[in-house]
Amino acid sequence: MSDPLPSLPPPPASAPVSLAAPAAASPQLSARLAVPLSWRHYVWVIGAIAVFVLLLQGLGPILTPFFAGAILAYLGSPVVRWLSKKGVSRTVGTLIVIALLMAAVSVLLLVLTPLVHSEASLIASRVPELFDRFSTTLLPKIESWLGVSLSFDMSALRTLLADNLDSAQAVSLHILSGVKTGGQALLSLVINVVLIPVVMFYLLRDWDLLLRGIDDLVPRRWHGKTTEIAGQIDAVLAEFIHGQFLVMLVLGAYYVIALWVVGLEFALPIGLLTGLLVFIPYVGYGIGLTLAVVAALLQWSGWPSFVAVLVVYGIGQLLENYVLVPYLVGDRIGLHPLTVIFVLLAFGQLFGFVGVLLALPVSAAILIALRHLRVAYQQSPLYQEKL
Repeated sequence: MSDPLPSLPPPPASAPVSLAAPAAASPQLSARLAVPLSWRHYVWVIGAIAVFVLLLQGLGPILTPFFAGAILAYLGSPVVRWLSKKGVSRTVGTLIVIALLMAAVSVLLLVLTPLVHSEASLIASRVPELFDRFSTTLLPKIESWLGVSLSFDMSALRTLLADNLDSAQAVSLHILSGVKTGGQALLSLVINVVLIPVVMFYLLRDWDLLLRGIDDLVPRRWHGKTTEIAGQIDAVLAEFIHGQFLVMLVLGAYYVIALWVVGLEFALPIGLLTGLLVFIPYVGYGIGLTLAVVAALLQWSGWPSFVAVLVVYGIGQLLENYVLVPYLVGDRIGLHPLTVIFVLLAFGQLFGFVGVLLALPVSAAILIALRHLRVAYQQSPLYQEKL
């Protein structure tokens, strides 16, 4: 991307400037708005922001379903709005969107769960075989390259691994049985699974009312600039989400087909997971590459097949960064990669996995804020006046 901080674009025509258009200001209100703010006003604003941040940090663990529901409600609100224009009530439209989402998640789980289970079973059965191949093929080559003699008791290693696998399975079963009897982790999972659709339902049904309420709370002095920035953030997010969805579809199809062509077993689950995880920058690609490399090692059939898997992911990375993202997403989100990584790590630390999802709107807000800050700085006396 040529310019990580491009100049401010004009507000898009489709983005409303305000959800609730303010009434004509009276002379008394205009006079009050013309009075400069005192330091006490700024203290109140900064204090409110600090309290909000502290609440987010303290309540982070219980905010997961609310953040997840809010993100899903934001994604589903255009569909509900479109259905309402067709004469469907918001309540019915909300239920339709939630039902479609749950059906999509259920189908995905039904497809991926047995495939992932099969791959896990394959890993457990082929690890001893990998030790045999290592001792008969790679170990002699390493000895010849290094000029040293290495000796491993592979039978003892296989026995130790088998014993540890049995112990690990026993421990895992014990832990899972404890969770099934009513552990805190299971309770938290059930609460999140139940709360997310409930939160999503109420937010989707009352989305416009909530936005009007927030709009009414914005100080009138800052109302114009706030709604302008909110409209630009919404436009950036809408374009990014639409383009990223297309990138996920294209890359998912590419990885499935390419991994199947090179002969990788379980090309379908690994390719689908890689494509779906693309929405998490860098992390999704790393997880997909790791899964593919592990699968290629487990079904080892020579260096050409292994290198072919690496080539598939190398081409996929080039395709994503230099073809799909510039063409389908564009340069609307032009944050530096280090900024994106920092936002991912920071919000992941604060809110877990949902914090990683929150990195998307936060990155868009940072981008718009930096654009406005640069314009304000370049128009300030600090920048323009000369000594």
